[in-house]
Amino acid sequence: MPDVWIGFNAYDQQRYWWRNGIGTLALIGVVVAMSLTTYQPGKWWWVAGFGVFSVVVFVSTVNLIYGRALLTARGLEFRTFVSRRVIPWSEVASIERRQRVTRSGTWWDLQVVRVRGRSLAVPGTVTNRMMDAELGRKQVAVQEHWSRAVAD
Repeated sequence: MPDVWIGFNAYDQQRYWWRNGIGTLALIGVVVAMSLTTYQPGKWWWVAGFGVFSVVVFVSTVNLIYGRALLTARGLEFRTFVSRRVIPWSEVASIERRQRVTRSGTWWDLQVVRVRGRSLAVPGTVTNRMMDAELGRKQVAVQEHWSRAVAD
């Protein structure tokens, strides 16, 4: 079976970039407003802390947007903006669709449940659409590769 990439399509990448841009601009606006209105020397920690938080949120979202998984005969290769990881098929117990409810909405993604260790989210599978056909196709592709690798 040929290797298959799983990740966001161009439309979803653009959509998440817009969200990231608007959120980053809002955080930068708060940092600038705080720095212009803070005159006491001890309050610069708040401005610096909020600035660092803004950078962490931006990098986290870029990591989310460009994260992909490569399905190979030997396992899953997770490739994100900040890391690389290989999960052999022999370590996979199941592939599940999981739901997370946060203040910003309800999110679904695919999780690799491992035989030992914690479950891992598959990069490039996060969505906030309840009945996302593309997430279903990604789940089917991962399960097909897993079942063929285990059967061999």
